[in-house]
Amino acid sequence: MTDKNKNLLVRLATAVVMLPLVLVLLYQGGWWTAGLLAWGAASCTGEYINITLKGLSPIAWLGIIGSGAAPLFVVWSPNNATALVCGGISVLMLATWSYYLLNGPLEDAPNRTAQIMMGTLYGGGGMAALMAIRGQDDGTWWLVAALVITWANDSAAYFAGRLFGKHKLYPEVSPNKTWEGFAGGMVGSVGGLFIVRAFFFPGMTVADCVVMGVLGGVLGPAGDLCESMLKRSYGVKDSGKMIPGHGGMLDRVDALLFNAPMVFVYIKFARG
Repeated sequence: MTDKNKNLLVRLATAVVMLPLVLVLLYQGGWWTAGLLAWGAASCTGEYINITLKGLSPIAWLGIIGSGAAPLFVVWSPNNATALVCGGISVLMLATWSYYLLNGPLEDAPNRTAQIMMGTLYGGGGMAALMAIRGQDDGTWWLVAALVITWANDSAAYFAGRLFGKHKLYPEVSPNKTWEGFAGGMVGSVGGLFIVRAFFFPGMTVADCVVMGVLGGVLGPAGDLCESMLKRSYGVKDSGKMIPGHGGMLDRVDALLFNAPMVFVYIKFARG
């Protein structure tokens, strides 16, 4: 058996084991969902900091813990979650600046502080948005919508790119992505939502399907490209090795981290 086939089998086995567990925990809501998303947020932040700073300092662990706490705040105190998250960000910023002021290296302190803050917001923000979506009225189905926007886009883009791809989308960052794949992904995002609406969630309107599908069709690929840019900038192939056959957590949820805040803002403010 070739290495390629072995890797494919590992990917399939991992998906078969992990995907049902993830879906069950998302369906449960409350602390079950928050625990899953806290693990995801902390993992994303750890991978980001490890890529950009080539290791995890003691103060980086404070950022990882803070990122994981963000979804927990949403469950623990929904009405005060924003204040708690903002307060946590302020504490982390002051602690990080103070750490490098006292321990150095002084010449790289601003960069290190910025990377820890960025990693915390990157992982914690997206996962906290997913938790906030789950806590809304019909939150289970809105969460399904966020996942479908992302996964349908990724799948449709892959097949459209393989079948019709000729024009490169952004070869400097991701050589395999094409405009044809991008268009196919857009169709997948919108079409996936219409399927959810038709069979599971009639409360979602035609406008919801079109607006969220189009926005997700742009933001999802943007999230993927941004993570590819990050890895290319630092010369790494995968963000980590947490998920056998799939790389790191960021490799799996990069598009979702961009789509989740969009879905939350849409249902909170556009839908009221």
